[in-house]
Amino acid sequence: MDNNQKEIKSKGYNLIKEIVNILLSVVVAYVLFILIRTFLFFPFEVVGDSMVPTLTSGDRLILNRLGTVDRFDVVVFPAPDNPTDGEEYVKRIIGLPGDEITYYKDDLFINGELVEEHYLEPLKETVDEGQITNDFSLVDIPGSTSAVVPPDTFFVMGDNRQVSKDSRMFGFVPAEEIEGTSSLRIWPLDKIGFLGKNE
Repeated sequence: MDNNQKEIKSKGYNLIKEIVNILLSVVVAYVLFILIRTFLFFPFEVVGDSMVPTLTSGDRLILNRLGTVDRFDVVVFPAPDNPTDGEEYVKRIIGLPGDEITYYKDDLFINGELVEEHYLEPLKETVDEGQITNDFSLVDIPGSTSAVVPPDTFFVMGDNRQVSKDSRMFGFVPAEEIEGTSSLRIWPLDKIGFLGKNE
């Protein structure tokens, strides 16, 4: 085999090696994308008006499957009152396990202490008269056996209290049902940014 043949064979080998490396890189990138989308972060589109004014129908969020759930986080979970339809709800965490929750004259009390809900201020400005959140305590909640949020569950509400179907109607949401939390809106373009928790 002369030098020209060796050079051609070497170039052919290098070309095949380069193609295989590119294909492997594409496969690895695709697998990483699927893993990240499936297990870490995924997009979610808001449907309905239960989170107005914070979120409106058509807003798109990035959900985080890894983060811990905290008070006032925006979360997504399967609709407890319609589990076979694949419908998902987006709501706000109000009560953590062990919390005593009471609403009285539009004020939220957690474990007997008044807690401001700053995310509701834009909505309160649009209401001429009356309360946006009716008075209740956890003993009024379906399936409740005590005045506190049971272990491994959350009490959730939509920000648009007068139209939201939430824990007041369907009870507490099991922790394992929470599909993710969101603090980032990615659509529409003029509203891209982080969602405030309760600043």
